[in-house]
Amino acid sequence: MLRYVLTVEGMVCGMCEAHICDVIRKTVPGAKKVSAARRRNEATFISDVAVDAGKLMEAINATGYTCSDVKSSPYEKKGLFGLG
Repeated sequence: MLRYVLTVEGMVCGMCEAHICDVIRKTVPGAKKVSAARRRNEATFISDVAVDAGKLMEAINATGYTCSDVKSSPYEKKGLFGLG
């Protein structure tokens, strides 16, 4: 599994965050734990498969927001109470 962190500018309210999450879910059908935070200018999600960062950035930018970066890192599901 991979964890993705996107830098997204232009979010100013909760509806903006929801809109970004919707775009991610439509672009990456298998996305899990999708969230967006306007205060940090970022959106995150995890995926079982590699994601085309260019396609994802293009989809977000087409909505009027600005996605300037997509980073991925390995994600390991933690056990009960966050223990290995």
